[in-house]
Amino acid sequence: MAKTILHSADSRGHASHGWLNSFHSFSFAGYYNPERMNFGVLRVLNDDTVAAGMGFGTHPHDNMEIISIPLEGDLEHKDNMGNQTVIKNGDVQVMSAGTGIAHSEYNKNKTSLVKFLQIWVIPNKQNVTPRYDQITLNQAERHNKLQQILSPNPDDAGVWIHQDAWFNLGKFDNAISTNYTINKKGNGVYAFVLEGSFEIEGQQLNKRDALGIWDTESFALKSLSNDAEILLMEVPMSL
Repeated sequence: MAKTILHSADSRGHASHGWLNSFHSFSFAGYYNPERMNFGVLRVLNDDTVAAGMGFGTHPHDNMEIISIPLEGDLEHKDNMGNQTVIKNGDVQVMSAGTGIAHSEYNKNKTSLVKFLQIWVIPNKQNVTPRYDQITLNQAERHNKLQQILSPNPDDAGVWIHQDAWFNLGKFDNAISTNYTINKKGNGVYAFVLEGSFEIEGQQLNKRDALGIWDTESFALKSLSNDAEILLMEVPMSL
């Protein structure tokens, strides 16, 4: 029998800085909850909304795999490796911070919000050479099925990171069922609902609810609404 943990949307940490409205699935910055430190090597899942023309000034990171998934609007990225890019819905950005990087993130638009997920995964290698990549996905490939957007393999679909992790996005019509099979024994999956409703392991999940699932080889998920969208993050459960 799979083990599960439910994290409802309203149980997340919350920070409002005026220009930034952020919900934290795990302890982050001013939000500390010893029960919510991580899910395996998944350390941060921040659901951020940034006001028009505002953003995060240049700041450092090291020894972390950082994934950004834009949901709405245009997010401008600059870093000390010489990258200056804009990511938008349909893109996935990844940085291996390794020995250290510094970057900034701004809402490129002066009149509209930008919404994005910032995800940190603890790497399986320390002090790697810092790296940046971004890709644009064909969103049609996730209609009523799961589309792999991240893996450990540079030659596989999506971006890659220094960790035995696999991420998938899916967007479903109502009452569509699919199965997810764990890629690596001992991994678990953190399922995060972006839009609509799903049922997983007998549990109904609504927008921004999450369910952690582990000690299983596979599980079924079923959409309970039209345009139901979900992000599955498979990660090792041991740090």
